[in-house]
Amino acid sequence: MELGNQRASSNVEDRRGIGMVGGGLGIGGIAVAVIAYLLGFDPGTAIQVGQQVSNSSQQESRPAAKGAPADDMGQFVSKVLGSTEDVWSAIFKRSSAQYRPPTLVLFEGQVRSACGIGQAAMGPFYCPGDEKLYIDLAFYRDLQTRFRAPGDFAQAYVIAHEVGHHVQKLTGAARPKSNQASVRIELQADCYAGVWGHYAGTMKQLSAGDLEEALGAANAIGDDRLQKQAQGRVVPDSFTHGSSAQRMRAFKRGFDSGNPKDCSD
Repeated sequence: MELGNQRASSNVEDRRGIGMVGGGLGIGGIAVAVIAYLLGFDPGTAIQVGQQVSNSSQQESRPAAKGAPADDMGQFVSKVLGSTEDVWSAIFKRSSAQYRPPTLVLFEGQVRSACGIGQAAMGPFYCPGDEKLYIDLAFYRDLQTRFRAPGDFAQAYVIAHEVGHHVQKLTGAARPKSNQASVRIELQADCYAGVWGHYAGTMKQLSAGDLEEALGAANAIGDDRLQKQAQGRVVPDSFTHGSSAQRMRAFKRGFDSGNPKDCSD
């Protein structure tokens, strides 16, 4: 990606290194939260389930730093967030609406959100209760090594997907109540990420091979591929995010058209 001239968003909370006072979710709580998430519960519900198992309270040890961090990865994610803000603000303005940007929270290990205590093991997530997206940047290491999806645009896709969930909240998308509904919501967020990618291209923020990086990431985290890796078989009825082919197709549809309306099919 070419983000040198992109402004860094100030809508960032850097909670890295803050830590949590208390016992946390605990091993049992983490396991239950992850299982609940994989079974199709939304992030808030999954986190709350894990909390109920652990039954512990926590507080952050010091206030979070606000604004774009100074380190390289902090700058990168802040600029990606800034790019999404520019794109979605313009799109909303064309519909005579105002875009309300989310806040990006950087954390390590675990984090308190309006949806409960989030764990890095669950991956990046968006909490509609506080309109914040949460990411432990160690996930990017997993994206490259475990999921075999390297590249900065693959990393940006992860943020754009969670921003897509924020767009869904702002536009009144219904929360999923079944696996099938969850798949539709996740694929729409992938498509919205593609819409952002389309305009990032028009702003000359993309480099050769960036599209392939995003498609590689979408392919790597498809339900069928993850299930095959984890249990050696694929169970389509249990999909919550969509197959690799579906996720790649959804992102490409948004990327090609740049029209959010094409993400509602």
